[in-house]
Amino acid sequence: MRQEMEGEEERSFCERRVASACRKFGRRCSRQVREQKARFYILRRCLTILLCWQRHELNDS
Repeated sequence: MRQEMEGEEERSFCERRVASACRKFGRRCSRQVREQKARFYILRRCLTILLCWQRHELNDS
């Protein structure tokens, strides 16, 4: 009986470590996704501004 309890404690410890590692990995992935979304947003805004300037210059000439 005592061995069964020790086995359960060891298993729960391992499961906790794995769960912790999965959470850390998930946080890193979500942070990377947010950074990429921010970069794409900035890039899209810059391209929009450049295209608007180009159209404005073509209309003025």
